[in-house]
Amino acid sequence: MLATFAKPTEASMEEYIQDAVPYLDLTVHHDDLFNGAAAVIKALFPEWNTDDISYLQFKDGITNKLICCTYNPTGVQILVRAYGKKSEVIIDRKQEIMNMVILSKLDLCPPLYGKFRNGLAYGCVPGKVFSVADMRDPYKMNLVAKKVAVWHNTVKIPGERSSKLFKTIHKWIKEVPEVYSKPAVQEIFAKNFSMETLHKELVHLENHLLKLNSPVVFCHNDLLYGNLIFNEEKDDAFFIDYEYGSYSYRGFDIGNHFNEWAGFECEYENYPSKEVQYKWLSSYLSVGRDESKGLVTEEEVAKVYREVNKFALASHFYWGIWALVQAQLSDIDFDYMPYAVLRFSEYFKRKDEFLAL
Repeated sequence: MLATFAKPTEASMEEYIQDAVPYLDLTVHHDDLFNGAAAVIKALFPEWNTDDISYLQFKDGITNKLICCTYNPTGVQILVRAYGKKSEVIIDRKQEIMNMVILSKLDLCPPLYGKFRNGLAYGCVPGKVFSVADMRDPYKMNLVAKKVAVWHNTVKIPGERSSKLFKTIHKWIKEVPEVYSKPAVQEIFAKNFSMETLHKELVHLENHLLKLNSPVVFCHNDLLYGNLIFNEEKDDAFFIDYEYGSYSYRGFDIGNHFNEWAGFECEYENYPSKEVQYKWLSSYLSVGRDESKGLVTEEEVAKVYREVNKFALASHFYWGIWALVQAQLSDIDFDYMPYAVLRFSEYFKRKDEFLAL
């Protein structure tokens, strides 16, 4: 008689994936990044001669510390990422590992080589990082739209498949301090924010957006220009940095991407026009489409357009609250509080216009 095996549960799958990633009992300290990265590389690739490895810190990130380690004889590059100070308050690191393992199996992200006490080591996506202007380039814009559709249509991550968007915002808003430890930061906060108002806005926004019934899909949730890679050889766009990835609303992932056309400088005059959004959304909706449905209709695009722009408000709220928390916790050199002011300013500026769509 043939043996029978119980179907693995979602929980057992999650545990298996976590255990499958090699663990190194090492810490990469923020004030000694290169030596820490060298220790990680030595543990993972003992056959590499240490004299043949070069190290470069990437300083564009505003959540973590990132070192690119290049093995010069072959050109192979490994990224060693040390988590930002107290970033576990913001980010579910187990979820991030789950994301990377599954996405790697789908050829949507590079392999994850190992985890250490305060970070990860993983492969590098070949290609050129987008600029803010690249997001507006018609050709590259089309590639991004289609790749977002691939994510939304195909990625299935073990675990609960309900949106984490508002759960996350409610969690973060509780982490905003009553008083900031730095007087200059507290002064900006006091001049610009009322927690009572933010709590009321969140409830109002959530109630409005839930009525849209935006499809829940696996989302990247952080499609800013620095997380987009153009691979000229493959003539394709790829996404990096998966720490905010989770099940969320389709409208949020796309609306958030459109907000990021403004860049870190928050130049919202670059937010895509209706005409440009229609082109982007038409490309997005064409991917994996049943031939029996024919071409994407203007009515379909218009429906998603309304959904996306309403959820763009949730994107401002999400990153605005994120910045208020990071202003207290992070040791990264970034002006989190002024960034929060800019995000919420745009939220209130666009609120009536977008909710009326």
